[in-house]
Amino acid sequence: MSERRARPAAKHPRKFVWRRTATPAPTHSARPPAVPPAPVSPEPAGPAGVVRAAVYRDGVRVSSPATLADTYRELRGQPSGMAWIGLARPTENELLSLAAEFGLHPLAVEDAMEAHQRPKLERYGDTLFVVLRAARYLDAPEEVDFGELHVFVGPDFLITVRHGAAPGLSAVRRRMEETPELLRLGPEAVLYAILDAVVDGYAPVVEGVQNDIDEIETEVFGGAPEVSRRIYELSREMVEFQRATRPLVGMLHGLIAGFSKYGTDEELQRYLRDVADHVTHISERVDSFRQALADILTVNATLVTQQQNAEMRALAEAGFEQNEEIKKISAWAAILFAPTLVGTVYGMNFRHMPELHWSFGYPLSVALMAAVCVSLYVVFRRRGWL
Repeated sequence: MSERRARPAAKHPRKFVWRRTATPAPTHSARPPAVPPAPVSPEPAGPAGVVRAAVYRDGVRVSSPATLADTYRELRGQPSGMAWIGLARPTENELLSLAAEFGLHPLAVEDAMEAHQRPKLERYGDTLFVVLRAARYLDAPEEVDFGELHVFVGPDFLITVRHGAAPGLSAVRRRMEETPELLRLGPEAVLYAILDAVVDGYAPVVEGVQNDIDEIETEVFGGAPEVSRRIYELSREMVEFQRATRPLVGMLHGLIAGFSKYGTDEELQRYLRDVADHVTHISERVDSFRQALADILTVNATLVTQQQNAEMRALAEAGFEQNEEIKKISAWAAILFAPTLVGTVYGMNFRHMPELHWSFGYPLSVALMAAVCVSLYVVFRRRGWL
């Protein structure tokens, strides 16, 4: 058995050529069965952080190595085979081992070691490096959870490096193994299936966000106090969602152009165009969500301002009414103060007080009190206090 020589990383990128198998394309033109929603928790990782590795030949699995070393050995024994290696949060040593075996470019390996990469598509010689942002909707907290997937596609291998819970690729592998005529087309067919699964995973997110927006609209016009915070948080998630979906449009069109240039199976090109149409639709929905949330935020700010103005007007009216009551009370208190003062002075019962024995003292004091009260009443009445 001839040994397969390890390929070092290319210093000068070679012409990118997709390997097309001699197997004829499927006769049907319908889209392959869609991948069902993958479980959140993938299958347990095996040794060396490998979630699952398999070697295929003519669309059929011929071995399931447990380690990377076993995978290399099995692939060397299958000259026309293909290795599909899935890893979750691999270590640096694991990625360096893959780079030494398959000749992965150092820049791509460096990107795969770190998460938080933007979606992109890069060609390094005969290897394609793809970064995808998967998403899933969490019902309980009403949040969008984002994961990251790095894919290396070569002539006889496909490596997936997953960061985060999404996406689970076990359903993609099951779908491909149940469709050997599609798997027989090689690594580019697996890449299509992964892209299709990631894009299909956006649909539940779009539906969940649409329900959230409908609920937010109801809360806005219902005067819910916490709706502004919910709008802001959902708007931030839509920014992340837009960053995940918008680059995919250009990536898929570039990939389709590459497939056409290098003579990839026409049926596979049709499938990829179908995925591109779905991505375009999702991207347009996300753009409309951002615009809708911006409009809702504006409407909510207007309604809050109107409510605040109404409250301030009510407070001003209440203050005005209170001031009017105070003025009335003050006016009557001033009117009653004059007779109270006179009566208090003459009620002190001193023996030697002036005018105590004056026969006109009583009528004059009563007349004086009445005159003062009438005068004060007239003054306050003219000023609008009474």
